[in-house]
Amino acid sequence: MPELPEVETVRRGLSPWIVGRKIKKLEVLHRGANRKSTDRPLSSAEGARIVDLRRRGKFLWFVLDQDFALVGHLGMSGQMLIRPRNSQFEKHLRVRMDMGDKKNEFRFVDQRTFGWMAIDELVDRDGQELPQSMVKIAPDVFAENFDKKQAMERILRSSSQIKKVLLDQGIISGIGNIYADEALWRSRIHPERISASLSESDVRNLISSVKTVMTRALKEGGTSFDDLYINVNGESGYFEVSLNAYGREGEPCRRCRAQIRRIAFANRSSHFCPTCQQKRGKKRGAITGRKGRTH
Repeated sequence: MPELPEVETVRRGLSPWIVGRKIKKLEVLHRGANRKSTDRPLSSAEGARIVDLRRRGKFLWFVLDQDFALVGHLGMSGQMLIRPRNSQFEKHLRVRMDMGDKKNEFRFVDQRTFGWMAIDELVDRDGQELPQSMVKIAPDVFAENFDKKQAMERILRSSSQIKKVLLDQGIISGIGNIYADEALWRSRIHPERISASLSESDVRNLISSVKTVMTRALKEGGTSFDDLYINVNGESGYFEVSLNAYGREGEPCRRCRAQIRRIAFANRSSHFCPTCQQKRGKKRGAITGRKGRTH
């Protein structure tokens, strides 16, 4: 599933093409592309102007000059593309959007149909206007309103495994299986460690690692293991070659040369180094605001 770096790469690629343009026609070619819980059809956005394109976690928010929003989620295999209007339709084309460009149009393509686009009501949360579907999604590590201290407190109070906590979009959004494994490897934390057993320094370092690996992934355009994730121009991301843990089962750890292991995790997999990331440790103290030592 595309995670924050992949979705942000798509947002950056789409913005120059669509921001400021008016939606002349929005055509749904597969009913599954429109989220079932919406109370308005996608065609409601016709005639609206796209004022901005924002991201919250893994969600894309098309800000309109209306009292509602157009929201999109890539799901497992969704692609938001800018294509020549006269080009052949993609096999899994779900939505087309005519923005008045004589040469190009927006297309939403989704092979596995877990992605969607929908009209969303705007609601006020803590003085900020958000689409309804994003209300329970926490800010990510790049957001201006990301509260690092609050995120640390929630992690340190949790009795769940740290990998599970990292994937909780209500604590820190945008992290999925790939970047959770990469951040845990960088922080030398075993994915099955209980969050409450971590120290303040551990968690501070982990959050810093999340930001570091995602920053590097953004520079490479995200991670592509197949042709299901591509940017708006149909190009793959190249961060796969820089991965240290995810997808490297049986390969040598880049730090200690021990073999990377893979274990089952909630119908997924976790990849880690059994030497660098040991499953042990006890919680040491509460948050004090002091700068912790990084690994």
